[in-house]
Amino acid sequence: MPVEDFIIYVYCCVCDCYEKVAPHPLRKRGFPTKLSDCEAITMEIVGEFMGKDQDKGIWEYFRNHWHGLFPNLGSRSSFVKQAANLWVVKGRILGQLARQLGADTNTVHLVDGFPMPVCKITRAARSRCFRTEAGYGYCAAKDEKYYGFEGHLLTDSNGIICGFAFANAPIDERDVVPELAEGLGGWLIGDKGYIRPWLNSELAKRGISLQTPLRKNMDGPRPKAFVRQLTATRRLVETVIGQLTERFHIERIRARNLWHLANRVIRKLLAHTVGVFLNCCLGRHQPLQFEGLVQI
Repeated sequence: MPVEDFIIYVYCCVCDCYEKVAPHPLRKRGFPTKLSDCEAITMEIVGEFMGKDQDKGIWEYFRNHWHGLFPNLGSRSSFVKQAANLWVVKGRILGQLARQLGADTNTVHLVDGFPMPVCKITRAARSRCFRTEAGYGYCAAKDEKYYGFEGHLLTDSNGIICGFAFANAPIDERDVVPELAEGLGGWLIGDKGYIRPWLNSELAKRGISLQTPLRKNMDGPRPKAFVRQLTATRRLVETVIGQLTERFHIERIRARNLWHLANRVIRKLLAHTVGVFLNCCLGRHQPLQFEGLVQI
């Protein structure tokens, strides 16, 4: 679809969800913003979808190309403050869309982690960003150490994002799963890094069966064909992480505090989910296929 139609579709989607997650006015004091919250969130989603992952780039893009659709767009600083203060609302909209897509009732969910480096490992000792929050971690997929955070992503079997968290890189990813899987049921599929007997029993009490491939020195009663299918199914979460990394640049940390970092991460997740939602609304057979959705 043309970019203008895409902007209108996203705006309608945001407005519909906004009314459900924020039925009462958010601001009880001070002057109301000229740019509506729905307009600000729409700008962020569209900007992220276009590959503009910085606040300045998003603001300049709409000021230069789509000011007619957003006549109340003010200064860049006002837009940045308004967008950052809406990160909780964006998280609720993300949850609302996931529920509309049936992610909460799905009986199969996938979990995986990925690195979010603050800076190059050689500059870590001199870096002042997130000095008390970030730490040193190791990425097995890239076989390298890094300094920063680790992102933890939860999706359903269709690739719809159900949950996300980022934690200090040294924190074991298995320690994050109980909170991330809160309220779920059925199967939770992870890689070998999630093997831990205590975690299996803890999740089993909640009605969640943690399924992981076994290490070479481990034996199990499950048929090999079942394990192969398990591994193939789990690759879908890697596909989602790949999209978040390549298209939305979620691994890049361009914030100096947790407030703005949370906003940046959530709007990228929301932009991905809105893309999936529009694919489903338009009847496209592959919800995760973003190529061709917008004619840039």
